Amino acid sequence: MTRGLRNCNPLNIRRVAGTQWKGQAIFQSDKAFVQFETMEWGLRAAFCILRTYARKYKAVCIRDIIRRWSPPTENDTDRYIKNVCQWTGFGGLQRLTEKDWPRLVQAMARQECGAILSEEIINRSYKLYKNIKDETGNQKQVVGNS
Repeated sequence: MTRGLRNCNPLNIRRVAGTQWKGQAIFQSDKAFVQFETMEWGLRAAFCILRTYARKYKAVCIRDIIRRWSPPTENDTDRYIKNVCQWTGFGGLQRLTEKDWPRLVQAMARQECGAILSEEIINRSYKLYKNIKDETGNQKQVVGNS
């Protein structure tokens, strides 16, 4: 099992001093990457980061998102972009909207961890991010960016 899956953090979100994510595990044994209680919380955090990228940095296409997420100093960014474009069917410079993010996150998780996450997990995570009612009609109380 990869580190990202063990941490319930399939996009390998790094720890940042002073940042506390909703659903973050109380005990953090990984010094570099955030550990979450469930995969859904880890994916929700990724959606929050994408929102920040879009609003703050105007990163709305795969090329710009991946360059920020996985800079060339750390990874083969061009290969990452190529793979995500292939797996999503989106062009590298295609403007993505929030409704495209589930497919993007699924492909990024595949690149980061080598795992193809189910659409069910992706959709539950997206609903958690969007604060949408679950199957029982209960409203998720999720507020804030982190």
